[in-house]
Amino acid sequence: MKLEADEVKAITLRLKKANGHLASVIRMLEEGAECEDALTQIAAVSKAINRGGYALVATGLQRCLVEGGPDSVDTKKMEKLFLALA
Repeated sequence: MKLEADEVKAITLRLKKANGHLASVIRMLEEGAECEDALTQIAAVSKAINRGGYALVATGLQRCLVEGGPDSVDTKKMEKLFLALA
């Protein structure tokens, strides 16, 4: 299913922020930052990306439910998508 542009705007913004944050972490490492500081920031980037993924799946699920009702949701496919993020 393709989502409308307005449905993915917040998700796209979240992922762009994570991308910028990751660039900052890379710069930190290149400049000799402490490992602990870099790992803390990598964990934050990872969490932001995961939240973007979960938001994407949730948005798709909401759209399926609105358009086709509960019977239109392929539960095995949804489970696979959620587990891919785990």
